[in-house]
Amino acid sequence: MGIKKMNMTGKFKEKFIGDRNFYRMALAIAVPIMVQNGITNFVSLLDNIMVGQLGTAPMSGVSIVNQIIFVYNLCIFGGVAGAGIFTAQYYGRGDEEGIRSTFRYKLWMALAVTAGAIVLLWLRGDELIQLYLNGEAAAGELAMALESGKIYMKIMLLGLPPFMMLQVYASTLRECGETVVPMKAGIAAVLVNLVFNYLLIYGKFGFPELGAAGAAAATVLSRYVEAMIVITWTHMHPEQNKYAKGLYRTMRIPFHLVRAYFIKGMPLLMNEALWSLGMAVLTQCYSVRGLEVIAALNIANTINNVLSVVFAAMGESVAIIVGQVLGSGDMKKARDTDNKMIAFCVAASLTVALMMLAVSPIFPGFYNTSGTVRAAATGIIVVQAVFVPQNAFLNGTYYTLRAGGKTGITFFFDCGFLWAVSVPIVFLLCRYTAVPPWGVYAAMQTGECIKSTIGFALVKRGVWLENIIGENTAI
Repeated sequence: MGIKKMNMTGKFKEKFIGDRNFYRMALAIAVPIMVQNGITNFVSLLDNIMVGQLGTAPMSGVSIVNQIIFVYNLCIFGGVAGAGIFTAQYYGRGDEEGIRSTFRYKLWMALAVTAGAIVLLWLRGDELIQLYLNGEAAAGELAMALESGKIYMKIMLLGLPPFMMLQVYASTLRECGETVVPMKAGIAAVLVNLVFNYLLIYGKFGFPELGAAGAAAATVLSRYVEAMIVITWTHMHPEQNKYAKGLYRTMRIPFHLVRAYFIKGMPLLMNEALWSLGMAVLTQCYSVRGLEVIAALNIANTINNVLSVVFAAMGESVAIIVGQVLGSGDMKKARDTDNKMIAFCVAASLTVALMMLAVSPIFPGFYNTSGTVRAAATGIIVVQAVFVPQNAFLNGTYYTLRAGGKTGITFFFDCGFLWAVSVPIVFLLCRYTAVPPWGVYAAMQTGECIKSTIGFALVKRGVWLENIIGENTAI
């Protein structure tokens, strides 16, 4: 019995635990992404707290707009991610012209998404904000939330073009193994954001006191700084970024490549668009309980976003590392690498869960809001902490399927499940029961156990083990 147990332990270690070189390689990719996203989310946290000092209504207005713009952000991520699958595999094969083609495709896709978003939000932004202003709050509070949101949105639209360019460049750099430069640019941007938040929200050192508008102005300025740093570095280091030579010599892309990128990429774009829209709908469902619930969700999601960068960055690393191995054609190594990466994601998430539990009774106290909002936020944070390991596993499986170009599967796995299961659960519980917000959130996460089972089966079967560049060269 003892020998059998030792053999099982040995097999487990061999399958799910890597050596020192493996973790050094994984962390070399993950840590810069983690640091960049962590600092960005930390400044968003400070931004959130600063706006939160203005009161529940302004904080809710800004939170609503950020939820709407979140839909645009994920559309950009989805738009560039489809071609990014090819970029990672082109890089693994050393195909520089292939990388140029994916870059050009990303740029065209991002331009189309950004133009559409600006037109929609400029013309219909007010109506979108009003969809979230429900419940029994006083008319004055609702009007203040609407006004804060309108002003904040108009300014934030100025930040969409640099955000678009940043994602096109930074995603390409990461897919080619360069994660440090985007991290440094992110650090510079968040410092700019933090300083100008303080100056413009509260009107310090002779600057105007702009409130929520000041938070938007600081965010826009930081995005221009971040984009300029990444773009400038890319073109000033052509030896490290060989694809940058002649990048804009033409913006034409061979039709067979456009077709290949579109077929693989469109499900990802639609997934991110419909998934983010689904998240916006979930927030709207919660909003029928009033501004206090919106404020509590905003507080809980802020700390959740900061701490979850650990396993989120690990998930992105799965796509990059496994994608490069798939591009080299070594399927056995790809499976082995993926097993260890997902196990690493889940292990790291346990630390995140403990940290969230520790801060759950403390963090809501930083906001200038009611005791009811703070109590609701604490409850939601505790539930989020409990389900962090499950979400880390789901994140790893999603990026595994994406690395192998299984974008059709990821569409149904991610977005389809959200709309078929999660949205109905929250819709029904919020409108027809008195279940508290944390209970609604727990029910939604419990439903995702089904999704975890499906993800496990798909990864184990190896449906993602595919070299998708095959004959799709840029020649």
